[in-house]
Amino acid sequence: MSTPETAKKIWHNGKLIEWDDARIHVMSHVIHYASALFEGIRCYSTPKGPAIFRLREHIQRLHDSCHIYRMDPPYSVDELIKACVEVVTVNNFKECYLRPVVFRGYGSFGVNPLPNPIETYIASWLWGKYLGQEAIEQGVDVCTASWARMTPNSLPATAKSAANYMNSQLIKMEAISNGFVEGIALDAQGNISEGSGENLFMVRDGVLFTPPLASAILAGITRDSVMHIARNLGYEVREGVIPRASIYIADEIFFTGTAAEITPIRTVDRIKIGSGERGPVTAALQKEFFAITSGEKEAPGNWLTFTSE
Repeated sequence: MSTPETAKKIWHNGKLIEWDDARIHVMSHVIHYASALFEGIRCYSTPKGPAIFRLREHIQRLHDSCHIYRMDPPYSVDELIKACVEVVTVNNFKECYLRPVVFRGYGSFGVNPLPNPIETYIASWLWGKYLGQEAIEQGVDVCTASWARMTPNSLPATAKSAANYMNSQLIKMEAISNGFVEGIALDAQGNISEGSGENLFMVRDGVLFTPPLASAILAGITRDSVMHIARNLGYEVREGVIPRASIYIADEIFFTGTAAEITPIRTVDRIKIGSGERGPVTAALQKEFFAITSGEKEAPGNWLTFTSE
């Protein structure tokens, strides 16, 4: 895998620093106890210049995640929005991926995180289609993971925390080791939850179904966007528990996420889904989503933050 093209500057605690100077001490709390909350945000190239997709919603979710872990960042939502725009502008990116991250730094040792300082960084780099360019059109082959998602009273899936992604890594590595692109995790009750880094939708008889927050999913920004787009296109969207067996008899299934965008799933556990290729509903949603993110079509809300404004 090639190394992504990274930015020249990273935002750190209110100042821009060189990429290679963004370093932390090996005894920082985050390294030993995964005390980090983060976001993944895409900036798209449009005729009006770079546009960051649903920036305010992402930064608000970051603040919410931090609040759950009693790690309130010293920067407001508006300040971090401004910083994200600054990072795109100073690095002369037409499009990029943004990674704001808030974590416990170097201070006292031990599980208790409270005495440690809070560090805030915003990095950026060029990142293509997460599951591959061909996946957007042809779909991906996935498996049901043997690893379940966290229970709601163990680790909060509502927070986008680094700790949760140890679970995601187990799901992803198992899938790859068995010849699949991605894995679908079940919740503690054995119902469909989400992928290692993506939410999931299934289509049956023209109706879209997606698991509820109670199924240990992250409240995805792209998930929310797709629900808006689907309803605007006239589709019915239902949030509800999805039994595992239901996905095998779905007409279509697809992943959503900032990195994955909208990626169709053609097989699950080597069982063909629908026609075994991208379905018409998925294609229609993709067309609308990419028209909005490219600036070709007006978004349903204030979804694009233009860095040139």
